[in-house]
Amino acid sequence: MKPVTPVVKLYRMTPDPEGTIAAAAKLCYAERVEGLPEQDKASAGRFVRRLFELGHLSPIEHASFTFYIEGVSRAMTHQLVRHRLASYSQRSQRYVGHGDFDYVVPPQMEGKTVEAGGKSSDAVEYFRETMEMLAERYRRLNQALGETGESSNEDARYVLPNACETKIFVTMNARELVHFLEQRLCMRAQWEIRSVAGEMLVILRDVCPSVFNPVGPKCIRNRGCPEGKMTCGKYGEMVEKYSAK
Repeated sequence: MKPVTPVVKLYRMTPDPEGTIAAAAKLCYAERVEGLPEQDKASAGRFVRRLFELGHLSPIEHASFTFYIEGVSRAMTHQLVRHRLASYSQRSQRYVGHGDFDYVVPPQMEGKTVEAGGKSSDAVEYFRETMEMLAERYRRLNQALGETGESSNEDARYVLPNACETKIFVTMNARELVHFLEQRLCMRAQWEIRSVAGEMLVILRDVCPSVFNPVGPKCIRNRGCPEGKMTCGKYGEMVEKYSAK
């Protein structure tokens, strides 16, 4: 058992995503289709960027991206799968035993103190001890259930924490990724999914800049925070942070 941090990898994507998007968009207005699939990379990028600026977003749905993500918590993936226009394949706690699970420690625990049983404990150490206790309880319950794999795992897993590490494949089209990033890069999003979204954006800007260079939290496209009284008050910082370098 050990604490872990996110690892985000682009596993597969539509070949030449900008060319695919440009060809799909131009088809809508093309009297002749000869040569349409063969798009010059530079001109395709400019065309797609213009589409994005005009808000013509349906053509970008023709590009899709598959990410492999590990070192994240079940708490994070419970939020991730709320984005419905996507495909997910996640490591099962039913088919896979979790007697020695890795876990994610919220960074806010650093430097905090827990008062319990008349003594003070470092919050991170207290958290670690709790994870080890839950793993031990899981193992004992699994043994009591016959340690038969799937049929015992499925009930023993009820004691596993949200901090338990998981691995997941995620496939989204570019339009849904824009929506996901705008929601989850927001400072009001939970810290772990915001961190994963940030890593995804770095990758996407490299492979499909015409779509993803302009992307940031939703305040960027809205030219101001839409959260009203719940704003983080950092719109200027967000513009600076997410401006494509």
